[in-house]
Amino acid sequence: GTTIIIQGKKRFKIDEITTEDPYFKANITVLEDEIITDDNDFSAMVGSIKELAGQIIQISPNLPSEASIILKNIENPSFLIHFVSSNLNSSILEKQRLLEINNIKARAEVLMNLLQTELQYAELKNKVTNKTRAELDKQQKDYFLQQQMKAIKEELGGDNVAEVKEMLKKAETKKWTPAAKEMFSKGAEKLERMHPSTPDYSIVYNHRDLMLDLPWADYTKDLYDLKKSKKVLDNDHYGMHKIKERILEYLAVLKLKGDMKSPILCFVGPPGIGKTSLGKSIANAINRKYVRVSLGGLHDESEIRGHRKTYIGAMPGRILQSIRKVKSSNPVMILDEIDKVGNDFRGDPSSALLEVLDPEQNNNFYDNYLELEYDLSKVLFIATANNLQNIQPALRDRLEIIDLSGYAVEEKIEIAKRHLLPKQKEAHGLADVNFKISDAVLEKVISDFTRESGVRELDRQLASIMRNLAKAYATKGKLKPTISLGDIEKILGRSRYNNEMYKTANMAGVAVGLAWTYVGGDILFIETTTSDDGKGELKLTGNLGNVMKESATTAMTYLQANAKKYGIDPETFTKKNVHIHIPEGAVPKDGPSAGITLMTALASSFTGRRVKPYLAMTGEITLRGQVLPVGGIKEKVLAAKRAGLKEIIMCVQNQKDVQEINQNFIKGLKISYVKTMQQVMDMALA
Repeated sequence: GTTIIIQGKKRFKIDEITTEDPYFKANITVLEDEIITDDNDFSAMVGSIKELAGQIIQISPNLPSEASIILKNIENPSFLIHFVSSNLNSSILEKQRLLEINNIKARAEVLMNLLQTELQYAELKNKVTNKTRAELDKQQKDYFLQQQMKAIKEELGGDNVAEVKEMLKKAETKKWTPAAKEMFSKGAEKLERMHPSTPDYSIVYNHRDLMLDLPWADYTKDLYDLKKSKKVLDNDHYGMHKIKERILEYLAVLKLKGDMKSPILCFVGPPGIGKTSLGKSIANAINRKYVRVSLGGLHDESEIRGHRKTYIGAMPGRILQSIRKVKSSNPVMILDEIDKVGNDFRGDPSSALLEVLDPEQNNNFYDNYLELEYDLSKVLFIATANNLQNIQPALRDRLEIIDLSGYAVEEKIEIAKRHLLPKQKEAHGLADVNFKISDAVLEKVISDFTRESGVRELDRQLASIMRNLAKAYATKGKLKPTISLGDIEKILGRSRYNNEMYKTANMAGVAVGLAWTYVGGDILFIETTTSDDGKGELKLTGNLGNVMKESATTAMTYLQANAKKYGIDPETFTKKNVHIHIPEGAVPKDGPSAGITLMTALASSFTGRRVKPYLAMTGEITLRGQVLPVGGIKEKVLAAKRAGLKEIIMCVQNQKDVQEINQNFIKGLKISYVKTMQQVMDMALA
């Protein structure tokens, strides 16, 4: 093809078109531009046109830089206007309008406005282009660097992209709080930038791994079938009616209301009665997961709240570790041996437990390792303890205390038949062997070979019996159909405990008391003797505590004040020394409940009258001879029954405590209630 370049020389007006074919011909009139001189405004316009056009050439990448040189060399204003107008990036109509303006000054003004518009457009276009180019350059640079980093990681053997992606995938299903979500996202971004071999990588990774493992808003559905729950509790544990009723009440409220803050229960009682295992049964009854946290010997507060994650070997606290383990935010959590928590320079774990066990605060429990608040309000906490006095008062105030007493002999026999014997048979390979152990045999094992409130020692004795039977069965291939009392004596040997001694202690100055210990009730001998040629001194031995010493002093003072009433010469107290001893001196003894027993033993020693041999007593004494109520009645009564005693004397105000005991368990045991020491003397001294 042929390229024709046409250059306009002058403006003209078409007067008439004379020919159209094969090309146009016309009659025209040449329009000459006026020549303007000495007009400062016009000169300024021409200068502005040059400047604007030069700026447009500089910022427009599609215009050649030589154009600015040509522009500077144009001296003719008319030619300048035509040159700039023809190269203007405007529509044909705009250019035609410029061409038709006869007044050169007006044409220059319109051109200047068009140039300003063109300059603004060019600047904006240039800005957008530069921004886009910068972003593209950055993307290309990032891509290049990422590829380099990937290659370096592959060479070093530490590519963590896959595991970070896996974490992000898991995070999509988590029901997190906004704070937790933000923290995880920041940590994931940090992991992507870190090399796995750096020390901080494992810290960040382990923390985010904990966040993924915690169940957060994942809950198991509670079982509201009260009949089924009661059946589960009854099958797993014999007795314990008070606790079972409390759990069923909680379930009933939960069923009616749909939601409630979990109570913080605390089972207090002697060892071996099933406090911990009861928690597992409760979890089964209400269809929750079960987890146990042992607090015995705990001294470090960080074991509860967690360590700061910047420390080497830092871990979350035991509470969050347990929740992480069971994968549920509403388990039944047993805080075992809460009374054995200690404190030292590392902090006081009891104080840390205050937040955990407060229903008003534990919905925002803060763990130092997690560094986020975690909701514990749906967790059913059950604490266990042997001694309520060892629990910090502020912590004790947050607990709903449920006292568990020891088992009676009848209860132990039933527990042995239902739970212990089947378990030991299975453990010793005798589950399919037919033989019977009668109630009389079990009663002998309980009374002659165990002395406890729970059933742990009974379980061990039954295990000894099963081992002996397993040996006999493995040797002979058969067993006797019934295990007799004689067989028990051959297997276990002679009786470990002699109950007859409580009946034959028929000497003046000796009385039998009842004691409460952390392992249940027990029998307490109190021996008194007087020596002539004394000075009225009182000597106490047997590892007695201050309260018991004060009880002995009170009893002695009361006896001196009422000597004539009991037929004692008042001068005797100044001529004789009195020695009170309580056997088993290695065992510390304290408490006010031996008051009337001390008084009875002293009266027996001074009067020479013997105390009934089958009699035990418990109660506090005052200087006025009043008998006051004491605690631990159920354990004491059951201890007396185990020991074969026949009568107990106690304060009339303790009658309500005796009524709570199953009367079948204390059948044959006479209980006498008194108000004054005089009544005790009348009943006790022969």
